[in-house]
Amino acid sequence: MAFNSFMIKGWAITLVVVALLLKGAEHQVWITFIPLLVFWFLDAYFLWQERMYRKLYEWVINNRLKTDEYLFDMNAYRFKKEIQSIPRIMFSITLGWFYGSIAVLVIICAFVMLITKG
Repeated sequence: MAFNSFMIKGWAITLVVVALLLKGAEHQVWITFIPLLVFWFLDAYFLWQERMYRKLYEWVINNRLKTDEYLFDMNAYRFKKEIQSIPRIMFSITLGWFYGSIAVLVIICAFVMLITKG
């Protein structure tokens, strides 16, 4: 799961930079928010899944001697209500600072392009 997060962050930066470097319409800079938001959501989704599987692992560790029920069940979605939602994870400190700073830089770039054109 950590490798997924690393790859998603790398692809997000790459596609945002490529979208900014393409010469096109005036509103081309705002198109960079599409890959940014998609990869931000994907990163939060994988982190959400990782947290569910950690809860599943903790449950098995704590209950393996008490019961045989659910010991071989890999359905981590039963812990969905015990962890934060995907939007809340999107705005957590780690993801919020990373993707938020990219969003701020894109907005600054858009204003600089607007000022230099006008």
